[in-house]
Amino acid sequence: MLARANRIVRGDDYRMVVRRGRRSATAHAVVSVVRRLDDDPGPTRFGFIVAKTVGNAVTRNLVRRRLKAIAHGVLPSAPLGYDVVVRALPAAAQAAWPTLLEDITRSFARGVEKAA
Repeated sequence: MLARANRIVRGDDYRMVVRRGRRSATAHAVVSVVRRLDDDPGPTRFGFIVAKTVGNAVTRNLVRRRLKAIAHGVLPSAPLGYDVVVRALPAAAQAAWPTLLEDITRSFARGVEKAA
């Protein structure tokens, strides 16, 4: 579980990251990354979008839990001051764990490079 400090919770923040962030897409997800320009950047925050096109409620929740677990694993090595939104695509429902882990981790790293 991600701590509240590491979650994007406001709709305005989601919209800002998706509109202004640097995108990196894979077959399973689209990762948008933006660097916050505050004096005190704070911890990196993650948000997740899993639409109904991914599957029924059980499938969507499974995909969301997997994405949260990946974010929790990436967080210790993530640089400070970034907002990240991961939008799951329908293929994420059938993706194996190692494939999803590699795709999201690689997309996050690519997004941080672009946003820096």
